[in-house]
Amino acid sequence: MPLSPLDIHNKEFSRGFRGYNEDEVNEFLEQVIKDFELLIKDKKDLEEKLKSSSERVGHFTTIEMTLQKSIVVAQEAAEELRRNSQKEAKLIVKEAEKNADRIVNESLTKARRIALEVEDLKKQSKVFRNRFKMLVEAQLDLINTDDWDHLMQYEVDTSQLQRLDNKED
Repeated sequence: MPLSPLDIHNKEFSRGFRGYNEDEVNEFLEQVIKDFELLIKDKKDLEEKLKSSSERVGHFTTIEMTLQKSIVVAQEAAEELRRNSQKEAKLIVKEAEKNADRIVNESLTKARRIALEVEDLKKQSKVFRNRFKMLVEAQLDLINTDDWDHLMQYEVDTSQLQRLDNKED
């Protein structure tokens, strides 16, 4: 059975002639007791840590096995999904190829129609611009006539207007 700190503390040595100094032996034993208690405490702590670590390793081992199984299942599912995706992609490509010519032809037809509309709009724009220019020039000609100068020379007799204002008061 291993020694305990209490065994060390209670240990008595026989005395002999010219034996060891009793105080030095007692001091040394006290130091051994303290160190031994620390070692026992450290040993218990390490045993608990080892037990805890062993439990965690067991737990992680279980998790690892579960993850490995999950990975295998996921890989199989991914492979099946890949195969199905390839089949679907081939079908989509075939359908897209069928529709590609139709879409290109419709686009060319629309592009031709838009080009004709643009040309028509250009023509209409030129006609509108010319008409607007003629309208503005006609208005400028009206402004530049002598009739405006003649209107500015016309005078109104305001004396009668003042009399009417006075009557209203």
